[in-house]
Amino acid sequence: MKKILIISLLSVCVAFATNAESSNSTDVKDCSEGFNRASFKFNKGLDKAILRPIAIGYRKLPSGIRTITSNFLGNLSNLVTIPNNALQGDLGKAGTNIARLGINSTVGILGIFDVAKGMGFEKYEKEDFGQTLGVMGSGPGCYIVLPILGPSTARDTVGTMVGMFGGDPWYNVTVRNDTQYFKDSDYYISKGAGGVDFRAKNLEAIDNLEENSMDFYASVKSLYLQDRQRKILNSKQTTETQDDNDWDEVSSN
Repeated sequence: MKKILIISLLSVCVAFATNAESSNSTDVKDCSEGFNRASFKFNKGLDKAILRPIAIGYRKLPSGIRTITSNFLGNLSNLVTIPNNALQGDLGKAGTNIARLGINSTVGILGIFDVAKGMGFEKYEKEDFGQTLGVMGSGPGCYIVLPILGPSTARDTVGTMVGMFGGDPWYNVTVRNDTQYFKDSDYYISKGAGGVDFRAKNLEAIDNLEENSMDFYASVKSLYLQDRQRKILNSKQTTETQDDNDWDEVSSN
């Protein structure tokens, strides 16, 4: 049943991608705005009731604990970033991230300490399969707001499905395969922790965006699409109101 649902979702996303091929973030079609606004309202309710309060509590933890959490999650994300570096032809970045993963996973104790940075290995932005599809020339398709997972596009949702079909090593060893070392919950806990970490870093920025927006839905949509386009083009420009390097951290990697 799970595979059937995934295949169905993939088919819908491919259809959306066919209906909207523009690669310009300002021209991305909102093919199902009614559904998207309802999904956005649902996610906003979850944020108010659960995610934001947890993020506020997380912000009260000592900065050292928050740094260790971010370092661990960032190191874990290399499992997806490295193959996407290679698929995009960035072999130099792939080599650097392999070195970072190896050093930080061992000397850095599973990545809680960024030892590699001190050794001169530059820290690059995360990459995912949605970005790789964009680099390969795929248009974003229709804008989609996924329940719980948040803003996406047809292309980025397909990228997420690629990870679930075998492209994400962390998903493979936790959810897809029954191993004695990891459980399904390890994957979902890491995704949840990533969401809390992202929300805590952007607490004031998101609150200010909501307070100062005539249409919060449209503002989030614009911000997300701009950020995704920036990542695909490997632009160094920082997306306004964001201080983290991955807007869709809850839905991918």
